[in-house]
Formats: sequence, C-alpha cells, structure tokens
Amino acid sequence: MKNRIISVSVMCSDLMNLGADIDILRSNGVDWLHVDVMDGHFVPNLTFGPDFIKAMHARTPQPLDIHLMVTDPELVMSRFELRAGDCLSVHVELDRSFGELSGAVRSQGCRFGLAVNPETPVEALEPYIGLFDTVTLMLVHPGYAGAKMVEGIMDKVRVLREWLDSKGQQEVLISVDGSVSAERAQLMAGMGADIFVGGTAGIYRKGMKLEDTIKTFREAITI
Repeated sequence: MKNRIISVSVMCSDLMNLGADIDILRSNGVDWLHVDVMDGHFVPNLTFGPDFIKAMHARTPQPLDIHLMVTDPELVMSRFELRAGDCLSVHVELDRSFGELSGAVRSQGCRFGLAVNPETPVEALEPYIGLFDTVTLMLVHPGYAGAKMVEGIMDKVRVLREWLDSKGQQEVLISVDGSVSAERAQLMAGMGADIFVGGTAGIYRKGMKLEDTIKTFREAITI
C-alpha cells in the first residue's frame, strides 16, 4: 500500500488557537503542515513570513510544506531557516533557472518542489527535470483559502503522472492543492497523487471535529 501524505494548510486554521490545532493535527497522524507564503505581488494576498516559520519549527517536529507564492523566492528563502525534512516549493511560472535555489534547499536535507497553476501545461516543467522532488498541482487559482476548484482540473493529475513517468521521474511526488475534499482526494489518489493539501474542503469543515475529518480524509486516500 502506497504511503500518501496529508499536508494540512495552517492558513485555514483558527489562527488564534493555532497551537491547539497543531497538537490535534499531530496526535491524529497528520504528516506535514502546509504554510502558504504570499507577497501581495505574485498573488494579491499577504500571509506568513520567516518569523512564523521559525515559530512553527519551535512548536512542532512535523515537517513544514512551504509554498512560496512570491516574485522573489531567492530573497524570501534567504530569510528562512529550513529544517531537514521540510519541503519548499516555488512556482514554475517565474520562469528562471531554479538550479541554485534547488541546490540550496536540497543541501539542507529538504525537498525542492515546483508548483504549477491551473492554466500552465505540465510540459513547462521539462527544462527543470532533475531539479525538483515534488510537483504541486494547483486545482484553484491561488491566493485565497476556500477558492473554487477549476472545472476538469483533476484530470491533470493523471496527465502529470504519466508525463513524469515518461521522463524517468517516477520518484517525483505529486501534490494536489486547492478544494481537496476527502471524496476528491480518493479520486486523485487513484490517478497518482501522493500529497494532499487539506484545507476548508477536507479538514477544517464547519461543525466537524478535526479528529473526525482527519480520520475520514486518511481513510479516503488509503487505497
């Protein structure tokens, strides 16, 4: 049975009670904590910075799944303190070499990933083969929690898995991010997804306990 990863978005949590949420997530087997870093330029929203990453490292041993939605990832990365086991992803749409950034991330015992917006074809990854360990497929237009999934976008999971395999990249993990409910996660697990970013659609569901939503989500991707 394939080991699939649940990465819960802290942006969707009750930020005034984040410490308590982290304890529940950890004790119920959540693998990673997903941290969206936005600069107000690459996307219109503003979120977390280096001090928050440092505080998260001090609060929990769980790996951080850091998603940079920024125009200058090198600057942001230079101010972050990564920890072995973390994953840091930047957007392929930035259209740069990524070699130096990938090397800096991997040298710290972390995974380097590329994120792909809904309208970007998977072939945009080709110049960077060998530099990335994960690919994050955005299922929504990025920037805000609770965005609606782009119609038909889940089919892109299978397309990406087949494309990566054809390029000898069987070890690259596929992450899916945006409006990932338990039902959709189960479908995408069957298409080849490995990492599931859980937010308001899958984990932080109104009127439901985290313990229950995590259990349901885990059962959905255990196929």
